[in-house]
Amino acid sequence: MSEQFTDLMSLDDTFESEVVRVEIADKNLAVYSVNGEIYCTDNLCTHGNALLSDGFLEGFDIECPFHQGRFDIRDGRVTCEPASKPVKSYPIQVKEGRVFVDLS
Repeated sequence: MSEQFTDLMSLDDTFESEVVRVEIADKNLAVYSVNGEIYCTDNLCTHGNALLSDGFLEGFDIECPFHQGRFDIRDGRVTCEPASKPVKSYPIQVKEGRVFVDLS
């Protein structure tokens, strides 16, 4: 299976240690910049109806603003309860100042 990358945003629209909400192809995504690397997950917490882009980014963990569940932005795994189901993460490529995401 080949990867299908879609142009997501300009790299200039990302900010170190910040999370940005992006809507594309009927998906609500959270895009993170940590240590010069870009990561992407679904934006909706799997525990409650909260946007992770409204949460708190600390290192590689995003904390849900409602119940403080945490997820690792690199692979979506749960790092703190009450969340128990991982959030989907997406492969990213950066080329020529643009961020591309594989939504497949």
